[in-house]
Amino acid sequence: MRPLRFVALGDSLTEGVGDPVGEEWRGWAALLAAGLAPADAPVEFVNLAVSGAQTRDVLERQTPAALAERPDIASVVIGVNDTLRCTFDIHAVAERLDEVYAAFTGQGAILLTACLPDPGAMLGLPGALARPLARRQRAVNAVVHALSERYGAVHLHAAEGDWVTDRAMWSSDRLHPGERGHRQLALHFHALLAEAGTATGVAPSAEPEFPEPTRSASLWWLATAGTGWVARRCTDLLPQLVGLAASEVRHRARGTSARLDLSASHAVAAALAALSVSGEQPDVA
Repeated sequence: MRPLRFVALGDSLTEGVGDPVGEEWRGWAALLAAGLAPADAPVEFVNLAVSGAQTRDVLERQTPAALAERPDIASVVIGVNDTLRCTFDIHAVAERLDEVYAAFTGQGAILLTACLPDPGAMLGLPGALARPLARRQRAVNAVVHALSERYGAVHLHAAEGDWVTDRAMWSSDRLHPGERGHRQLALHFHALLAEAGTATGVAPSAEPEFPEPTRSASLWWLATAGTGWVARRCTDLLPQLVGLAASEVRHRARGTSARLDLSASHAVAAALAALSVSGEQPDVA
């Protein structure tokens, strides 16, 4: 009997940023892998996630490598970096995710997906700056929800709940979970897989294995590596975000903010409708 194969795709969240072990990142996917099977049954785990990845990277780079592994389980947790780019297009995000999900389920793999918290709120941005990012993240989450249902994925709703507002769950950069937060993600995924009869090993512990970073260490990381990380991911967005914020202010002053939400909802509906049409097979006479 061959080992259970688990391949993880995504960005820095799945890479494990925020959960350091020695000189490397561990993260929720590695914690989950350890509990997928009993100790005497090996699990082959491959983490292809890369910090800064967008849905295009997952489709074009990570998915071909993952499919070559013939995984039994594949996690695809992605989308936040797309919302932080001036090139954000919910139609393109939906098309890419549809293709990725179809590839894994078509190969017979169990697909793991998740919707994620709004990065603007996590960073504590002012309302006019945070609302456009929140609208984008809601759009991505709506697409992930719909496609997860379409492809029968094991879906974790991680966009809300106590863990989002519990500061102890998050690292100093406010964008990535700390060890405790990564363990919560692993625990929730394990519970869903155990309910489906897939995870048969011991669930990850909720309690951290390592001491939490001191406040001074967290502040030092944020002032050095952390600030650079955020800046690199937001550089091309900032000019556009200023424009989006100005639009927010104008609509709020006119009492027409609902139009922005309605426009975003229409864009999601159109993106999903386009996938439905393209996925239909023509009748054969």
